[in-house]
Formats: sequence, structure tokens, C-alpha cells
Amino acid sequence: MRWLVLVLVLSPWPAQAAVLAAARTLPAGTIITAADLRAVDGDRPGLSDPSEAIGLQTRITIREGRPLQAALLQAPRLIARNQIHPLTFQRGPLRIVIQVRTLSDGAAGDVIRVMNLESRTSISAVIQPDGSLLATN
Repeated sequence: MRWLVLVLVLSPWPAQAAVLAAARTLPAGTIITAADLRAVDGDRPGLSDPSEAIGLQTRITIREGRPLQAALLQAPRLIARNQIHPLTFQRGPLRIVIQVRTLSDGAAGDVIRVMNLESRTSISAVIQPDGSLLATN
């Protein structure tokens, strides 16, 4: 039994990888910057490369010291629900711009439902990287 304890004490422990953790409490919806991150040693899973987190938005409040995981982050929301926003419909030389109410949140590339304020009909729109809305077919 003594040799087992001796073997366990002398055996090298597996190296713990550094993971990224919140440097401060990050409320839901916070866009992650380099100042919001710190490296910690730990056995809990998490992101290890800062480029995987910087520029993303938190889904929930992340307490200080908690390791960051991909499931806690999302692409930044460019459109919020219930906003009045211009929608562009373009086919060849024809271009129509109308005012719509957004029916959900969305990030660049997301297809969301919007409501035409004049006709009260629902339309699908794609959120562009600049935050504008483009009607889909």
C-alpha cells in the first residue's frame, strides 16, 4: 500500500490547460473585448483562443471567473424585436423601400419575419452585415 501512495505522489499530474474566463461579470448582451477576458488554469472545459470569443455577444450573464464556453456566446444582434426599420425589395432596376416592424431579434445573415406597416402582412427578410434588411423571395 505504501508503494502505491509513493507512486501516486511521484507520478506527474496531467497538465491543466489554460482556458478563458470572464475578467468581470458580463451581463447578457455584452459584446466581448480583450479586456473582458483572462486566462485561468482549470479542468473545466472552455475556450482557449481569444479570437474565438472577441466580438461575440453573451447569451446570459457570465459571472467573473467563469470559463467561457461557445454555447454561452452568439453573433452580435444587429436587429432587435419590435423596431421600425426600412426594408428594401430589389429586382433588377426596380427598388422599393418600405417601413416594417421587426418581429424577432437577429444577427447578420439571419432570416427574420417582419410586418409591413401599411398592409399588415408578414414578410421574410435577411439581415445584411451593415444592419439593413433585404426582402427575400
